[in-house]
Amino acid sequence: MDMMAMVSTMLAAQQGALQSNIAATLMKQNLDMEKSTVLTLLGAGQQAPSLANVGAGIGGNLNISA
Repeated sequence: MDMMAMVSTMLAAQQGALQSNIAATLMKQNLDMEKSTVLTLLGAGQQAPSLANVGAGIGGNLNISA
């Protein structure tokens, strides 16, 4: 194998590795986004509002059967 062919082969291998790294990064970002979307749709991660500074009886159960 002559020198130019070897250099060309090495450059092609580096380019392939770079493309693989970019593809893996994009795939991870897409999966993270999908996970976030699913959690949002399921309502996970939502915190109940703090009722520490409200008056008595606020935030309790409401009987609407009457």
